[in-house]
Amino acid sequence: MKTILIIGAASAIAQETARIFARDNFHFYLVDLSLERLKIIVDDLKVFGAGEVYYNEMDANHFDKHDQILKDALNKLGQIDYVLIAYGTLANHEEIINDPEQIAREFSTNATSVILLTSLISNYFEKINKGTLAVISSVAGDRGRKSNYIYGSAKGAVSIFLQGLRNRFGKSNVKIITIKPGLVDTPMTAHLKKNFLFTSAETIAKGIYNAMMKGKDVVYLPFYWKCIMTIIKLIPERVFKRMNL
Repeated sequence: MKTILIIGAASAIAQETARIFARDNFHFYLVDLSLERLKIIVDDLKVFGAGEVYYNEMDANHFDKHDQILKDALNKLGQIDYVLIAYGTLANHEEIINDPEQIAREFSTNATSVILLTSLISNYFEKINKGTLAVISSVAGDRGRKSNYIYGSAKGAVSIFLQGLRNRFGKSNVKIITIKPGLVDTPMTAHLKKNFLFTSAETIAKGIYNAMMKGKDVVYLPFYWKCIMTIIKLIPERVFKRMNL
């Protein structure tokens, strides 16, 4: 029996990824903010071939609930083989840059809560000396830009934390994967003007599935974002700070 825990299961990318795992007859434990949304996803995954599908609601910013969720997932599934953390928020940058409470909330959702969850899950994998943990970060975390540095700094913190975990588990059977999507056409980016760089959630899902099956380290999705971000990171700061990005 193969099992997977998906936190942020109602996100567009997570739903598409779950469908791929369902075709492999995985057993699921799904976590999101809304039980109603999760119930719909359960029925959908059954159609695609999923085994048992359990679900529970959680606000990731309620840190005291993290351990309860992991224990319940273990109780239902018996053992967890794969974990995908796929939630996040993308507030309107211009509307929150002067709002300390909103900035703190965004950082808590996109960084602090994710870091705490990954710590908890990686400790479990360390005990059983196996497991694959994939976390959706973002190319936005590779370099601070005036258009989204609040979101980007949170994702950058997550990426660095995952890099440290990879180093910690480098000689073990625990796999830590950083997923760095570029622009994705989902409800989270509905307020952004679309251009040719946007891709679909289905495309990102295929990349996530392949990365988890192969135990990759850092994956840019689609692949061309690795080239884009390599170039952006090479621009000298004295030049970069004057660019309209």
